[in-house]
Amino acid sequence: MHERHARRWNHGRPHRGPGDGPHGRHHRHGGRGSGRIFDHGELRLVVLALIAERPRHGYDIIKAIEDRLAGSYSPSPGVIYPTLTLLEELGHATVEESDGKKLYAITEEGRGYLATQQPAVDAALARMTTGHEGHGGRPPQIVRAMENLKMALRLRQRQGRLSDDELQRIAEILDTAALAIERG
Repeated sequence: MHERHARRWNHGRPHRGPGDGPHGRHHRHGGRGSGRIFDHGELRLVVLALIAERPRHGYDIIKAIEDRLAGSYSPSPGVIYPTLTLLEELGHATVEESDGKKLYAITEEGRGYLATQQPAVDAALARMTTGHEGHGGRPPQIVRAMENLKMALRLRQRQGRLSDDELQRIAEILDTAALAIERG
């Protein structure tokens, strides 16, 4: 089908291929080859490795992954909690209530499984440490800083209309930062 017709049939949006996310290309979890953070099944291994380090709450797992990726990616609760439930169902993790929160710990069966998957676990954790694979080669620290800048600008604009002086000051700050980056 001709490109123009394909777009018409897809409500004006470019055609999405297999594995593309609901908002276009590349979810931020899944296979690396397409700019994703984790290959199929790797998130489960990473979560299991994290609870092998020490028992954790779901939020602790989210923060640990976010920290290891220097803030450039944070898995959603809608990804982490089903993964934890699956690990529990597989017998790889146990859960107990602690202060109204669920605390997840690895089982002996989970440790055994993790040991058989050690090369995949090591590869996923190493890639998280370098963090460059899933961001088009951009270091996660830069991605995080850029996102922080965008959020700061959005938050400031939500406070109301900026005066001419405030607009000028923000533009000067951004110009100064740009020059400093260019000069290295």
